[in-house]
Parts: sequence; C-alpha cells; structure tokens
Amino acid sequence: MNAKSEAFFLFWSMILKNKMIRSFVIFIIAIGFVTCQPAGRVYIKHQELSPGFSWSKEDTREFKVPIKDNSITYDLSLSFRYVHGYQFQILKVKVTETSPSGVETVKEYDLKVRDDDGDYIGSAGYDIWDSEHLIEPNKKYEETGTYTYVLEHNMPGDPVSLVMEIGVIVDKS
Repeated sequence: MNAKSEAFFLFWSMILKNKMIRSFVIFIIAIGFVTCQPAGRVYIKHQELSPGFSWSKEDTREFKVPIKDNSITYDLSLSFRYVHGYQFQILKVKVTETSPSGVETVKEYDLKVRDDDGDYIGSAGYDIWDSEHLIEPNKKYEETGTYTYVLEHNMPGDPVSLVMEIGVIVDKS
C-alpha cells in the first residue's frame, strides 16, 4: 500500500470511528443531495429498461406521480438514457396517463435524440447519453391525488436496442 492510499484509509477510519464527525459528514452529503434538485421540482424518477440495453414493447414502465396542488401549472418531461450508437433520430413513446378518478388519456411523443446533423442530443458521460424532453409545458391537472403514467416504446421495430432508462419529471411551471 502506498503512502497516499494509507493516508486515505486512515482518514476514513477516523471519520467512521468518530460519531460526531460521521454525523456531520452524512449531514453535509444529505444537504448536497437536497440542494441539487431544481427549484419547483415535484417529482423525478427513472427506471431501468429491459436487460441487455434493449426495450421490448411489452416491457412497460409505470410511474406514480403525486399532485397536491391543482391550482397551478406544471411542466411534464420525459428523461431518456441511451448508449452511444443508438441508431434512430427519435424515440417514439406512448404515454398512458390515468387520473386519480380513473380517467385515462393516451398520447404519443417523439423524443428527438439526434439533431439534423446526426449528433446526439443531451449530456454525455463516456458512451452514455442523458436527455430530457419537455412533452407538456404548462400542464393543468384537473384533480389532486396520484396520477399514474405508463410508458412504452412505440417504435416500428421491437425491441429497441442501446437504451438504458426512461423517466418522468414534473416541475412547477
């Protein structure tokens, strides 16, 4: 073990043994997570898709979104994580929304993944790309309660390859 790794090990051993220091470090980390959320964020959740970087049609994803205030408007977005090499310019997604009282609405969206020059859109991390797509700006929910969103791909081929996660994001407008 070299001197750097030994010093690192001793530093973390000291922190883990001292309850007051450990509590302070956990508190600082928790504050960091809370302050990283954008102001007005109501909901964010991502779910992994089928194994092997693919997404089959029957592999739907369900999200339960609590809406506590129906007097304001919200921005509804979908997030999409995909692998470099994703071959299409868009991802077609079918979204089924079920209100707390059971009213069902089905809409289809094209999430643009590549620009007109063929370059990927989003934030890159090595070979993985993250993108957010505003699908319903200034959305007005008619009732309070939990809305259920079921997402499935609506691409002509099945399964869709080189995809990792899909998610739902709700922000106050």
